[in-house]
This record gives sequence, C-alpha cells and structure tokens, in this order.
Amino acid sequence: MENVPPPSDASPPDRSGRDDGNRGASPALAWDDRGLVPAVAQDAITGAVLMVAWMNREALELTVATREAHFFSRSRGALWRKGETSGHTLSVREIRTDCDSDTVLLLVDPAGPTCHTGKTSCFYRKVQQGEAQDDGPPGVASSVLERVYRLILMRKSSTAAASYTKSLLDGGFPKILSKIAEEQEELAAELPTGEPKAIVHEATDLVFHVLVGLAARDIALADVFAELARRLGTSGHVEKASRPPKLP
Repeated sequence: MENVPPPSDASPPDRSGRDDGNRGASPALAWDDRGLVPAVAQDAITGAVLMVAWMNREALELTVATREAHFFSRSRGALWRKGETSGHTLSVREIRTDCDSDTVLLLVDPAGPTCHTGKTSCFYRKVQQGEAQDDGPPGVASSVLERVYRLILMRKSSTAAASYTKSLLDGGFPKILSKIAEEQEELAAELPTGEPKAIVHEATDLVFHVLVGLAARDIALADVFAELARRLGTSGHVEKASRPPKLP
C-alpha cells in the first residue's frame, strides 16, 4: 500500500480505530490508521460487484449528501467523484457497513461502464481460467433484463450509426407495436406443441420488443419489477379485483 499520510479531515482514531460517528453524516466506522475504509460498489439492480475504492470521512459525507459516489485517492492524496471525467457516475441508493464496521457497501445505479477500461465491472479477470476476461460478474440471472434495457436506452440516446433497436425507436409506436404483435403471435403458435428451443427463441424476441416499447415511453424497468414484487404471494383474483375500474 502507498505510504500516504492520513487525510487532513480525519481525526486520529481511538485504539480500535472506531469513529464515534458524531461528526456530520458519518456512521460509526472503524477507520484504519490513515483514516480510510474500503468501499465496495454493487449494482443495485443486478447485484454485480462493480468496483472497490477507498473512502475517508469527507468522501463518505459527500456521498451521503449528494447521493453520488465519492472516494479518496491514496496515490494522489485527494478526493474524487466517480465519473467526474468520464461521466460514468454512480448514483447511490443505499449505504451499508459490514458487521465489523470496517467496510462500506454502496448500492448504486451506474451511468455507463464502471471500469476505466470500458468494462461494466472492474472485476473482469477470471483467475482460475488463466485470467480470461469478460465484462465482469453478471449478477443474478434475471439481471440480464436490466442490462439489455440499459443498452436499449443507450441506443435511444445515441447519435451513432443506425442499429435495429434504433430503427424501432425511430419508427415510433406503429413500428414497435407491430413487432410486439408479430412476436406475440409467433410465441402463441409455438407454445402448445413447439420445440422448447423454438419457444425460448420466440419468448426472447417478445420480451426484447416489450422492453423497446417500455424504453420508448421512458418507463423504469425497476417499476415493473416493483409491481411484480407487490403482486408476489397475492391471489391473481384478489389483485385484479383490487384494481380501479377502467374508464369506458
């Protein structure tokens, strides 16, 4: 580790290194002898671990106050805000500490790839496979929906060369709804007797085009997940009866 003196805003810790938490918004943390704690950033939606950096008290308080991840650079001896040059910020939903209060966990919504290499996560090397590389840990299996949706949103705002997704969005709802109807019919045709592989293929097509439709309306995918979670464990009859009547 670098031989960097404690940041100027960090008061000397007690014998245990634990701060009493009375200053500003900082919780009680076991700062090290330099006034630092490691901070892990985890995607709030996918669960994928994105990066690890260091925080001093001021970085933590700025993160709490602004809801954007701030860290302390040991090599430069200075504060830095994630994405201050790249624009790939980390919007912080929640901050947790571990059982020993010596590590911080940030649950974040990343605005673009987190790693400076352009990878989604800084943890893109696989040690057991001769340091084979990918885009980082994928998170839970269902998180692929969020990753695809983010890519669709990027296509929506992109001015780069045309893509299939961009052509759908540029075509508006007549084109999007036509594709949703087409894919729905193809899935319905396969479901009764089709091969499992064909059913998976058509289901994937339908889900993708529904995601494009949601993106066209700027509907947050998290809201769809939240509604599914709300309905979980509730009888479908009860849930449907609780809805307000549709207007004629």
